[in-house]
Amino acid sequence: MQVFHTKSKVIITCNKRLSSYLADEVSALGFTIIRSFPTGVELNITLTECIKLNLNLRCASQILYHLRSFKINSPEELYREVVDMPWEELIDFSGYFSVTSNVDNETITTPLFTNLKVKDAIVDRIKEKKGIRPNSGADANKTVIHLYWKDENADIFIDTSGETLAKHGYRKIPGKAPMLEALAAGVVMSTKWDQKSPFINPMCGSGTLAIEAALLATNRRPGLYRMNYGFMHIMGYDEQEFFAERRILKDQVIKNLDLKIVASDISEDAVEVTRRNAKTAGVDTLITFEVCDFADTPVPQEENGVVVFNPEYGERLGVHSQLELTYKRIGDFMKKECKGYTGYIFTGNPDLAKKIGLKAARKLEFYNGKLDCRMLEYELYSGSRRPEGERPVKDL
Repeated sequence: MQVFHTKSKVIITCNKRLSSYLADEVSALGFTIIRSFPTGVELNITLTECIKLNLNLRCASQILYHLRSFKINSPEELYREVVDMPWEELIDFSGYFSVTSNVDNETITTPLFTNLKVKDAIVDRIKEKKGIRPNSGADANKTVIHLYWKDENADIFIDTSGETLAKHGYRKIPGKAPMLEALAAGVVMSTKWDQKSPFINPMCGSGTLAIEAALLATNRRPGLYRMNYGFMHIMGYDEQEFFAERRILKDQVIKNLDLKIVASDISEDAVEVTRRNAKTAGVDTLITFEVCDFADTPVPQEENGVVVFNPEYGERLGVHSQLELTYKRIGDFMKKECKGYTGYIFTGNPDLAKKIGLKAARKLEFYNGKLDCRMLEYELYSGSRRPEGERPVKDL
């Protein structure tokens, strides 16, 4: 099977509510999107073209290259269809593979059972053709085969990514309750930041938002931080294609930027984690790190900057009343110290958001894990909203 040079359906998955940002990324790379849906997009490309996507995309999770579709109604039928496929042309008999699945069929109570059926079929096929059985297990660091099965319709894919693309590889120290890198990238993309004006991130935690902002501004792609993908373990892989794409990534990095990104946190440990992660990403020199209460975060007095908060949501018992005061202080800080900026609050608690005391100009929907969240946008005017001549005149 000449998958590297044969066009097929390719599904790029992402977390729910990131698909519009993913679609923008894919289109900007010159690809034509056939279909968009809430958790991804569909293309028609070769496996070789998947290499470029894997190295460039910030909001994606997996890139799945389609091999075959069939109709089945039982695990036994699944086995018969899969064992009929020429796996000996895709997986080296001395290699290693794993199986993942997304199954919605009344005959299946656990996807682990279907994974086992697919694995057995692949092993039996290669053993029959080559006389040696490949190794298999749960690790996604080599060849990964994915099954999508809904009702009677089933599809088999090569997962060209392997380990998820949603983790960008620079965050060696996660910190407490970190925001996933793909989500952070989508959040930064959703703002009105022009990638030149100041980007202020008080309460930065492990610094993912500030780091992703720096990566966007300097055009550093996730592929710079990773050297292993699922496509590398498929027979016919040409490593020159990978290294050619990686050279392009290095060449397109924007250097010597006069950028003002500020990451602050009251926790010295959090700021140190941010600093170390930023250094791994190669953007530590672009970020000013401050250990302070968020209200003391230095804000450059410039127009068109953005200030982005991702405060606690108050899920733990006993912290809600304390956070009400914190959210009110956030609102006060933005009104007094961030004039001329656009302010953003990312939160999973709409009741706490009301304590900010400002009217949101936009409300953007995201999920943080399974938690329904909102990104609230506030226009922080440097002066009156209306010109002097349009203000109402009081009667004397």
